[in-house]
Amino acid sequence: MSSLALLILVIAVVAVVLIGVVIGLVVRGRKPAPLPNTHTDVLVQPPETAADTEAPPVEVSAPPATIDKPESTASRLVRLRQRLAGSQGGFGRGLLALLSRDRLDEDTWESIEDLLLTADLGVAPTQQVVEGLRTRLRVEGAPQDARAALRDELVALVDPSMDRRLQVSGTDGKPGVVLVVGVNGTGKTTTVGKLARILVAEDRRGTPGAADTFRAAAVDQLATWGERVGVEVVRGPEASDPASVAFEAVEHGVNDGVDTVIVDTAGRLQNKAGLMDELGKVKRVIEKRAPVTEVLLVIDATTGQNGLIQARVFSEAVDVTGVVLTKLDGSAKGGIVVSVQRELGVPVKLVGLGEGPDDLAPFDAEAFVDALLG
Repeated sequence: MSSLALLILVIAVVAVVLIGVVIGLVVRGRKPAPLPNTHTDVLVQPPETAADTEAPPVEVSAPPATIDKPESTASRLVRLRQRLAGSQGGFGRGLLALLSRDRLDEDTWESIEDLLLTADLGVAPTQQVVEGLRTRLRVEGAPQDARAALRDELVALVDPSMDRRLQVSGTDGKPGVVLVVGVNGTGKTTTVGKLARILVAEDRRGTPGAADTFRAAAVDQLATWGERVGVEVVRGPEASDPASVAFEAVEHGVNDGVDTVIVDTAGRLQNKAGLMDELGKVKRVIEKRAPVTEVLLVIDATTGQNGLIQARVFSEAVDVTGVVLTKLDGSAKGGIVVSVQRELGVPVKLVGLGEGPDDLAPFDAEAFVDALLG
């Protein structure tokens, strides 16, 4: 083989090797074609950081496995009447002692007036009672039964003809909506929780809505009340829009087939205009989903006549349909029932006489007067 032929052979071998190397590199650099997709992929993302996550607009708390059994309405009425008689009996005994005197002179009538006024009855109602008794004495002479005469006058003042039924039922498949308003400190949030217990005792499904979003303690307190009786509570983030939470509570009630939604509201009495705007907005937003069937104003009975000033402001801000009188035991004067009804033109529908979870009951005019007289 000549040197020229040997050189050509070497060059050919080197070329073949280089071509093989290049082809190998190209093949290794290619990616395999994807197989046909025969299922739906689930994209798994890393968890978001706290900074990237927004708080949900509302939260529905789930009831626990173990719950309380609320006291029946009939049972609590009997117990509360006994408690009311024990706390208010001194008022009635004092009046009856004066009316039972052999001679009712002007000094005695002044003493009767003073006693009625100190019971927070109010000036006009006091005059009505005294005039009624005077007239009855002129016609009948000395009453054979002073208690019966006084009872008739007081029952007429409390007015048993007022409709005191709670409007907690809705129409057209929608829940009843109870809006609870009042100054903070009157027992408003506690009343919402106790009202939920009354509904449970009556085998009704109730859902509280924690729309007092400016007080975290109120939201937590209401959640605790709900847990105790096994009802869901709709709540939102702290300082969120109360109207939004109220709407979501009603929306949840509609979708879940709840009988009654009870909406707690803020009770800040900073200025009259702000209060009107906020409560008005809450009610308007709720009624986009379901009518408000009851507006309950909660009043602390121990504030006496001063509580009527607060009552006026709230009654102007929203159409109050009924009153809840809390803390009617202890230092409260029974006459506040008459004053509140006269001032607002709406009935007292519920009364609270203690700190117990079932110390709230429907108001009964005649039973209340009997308790006052002892």
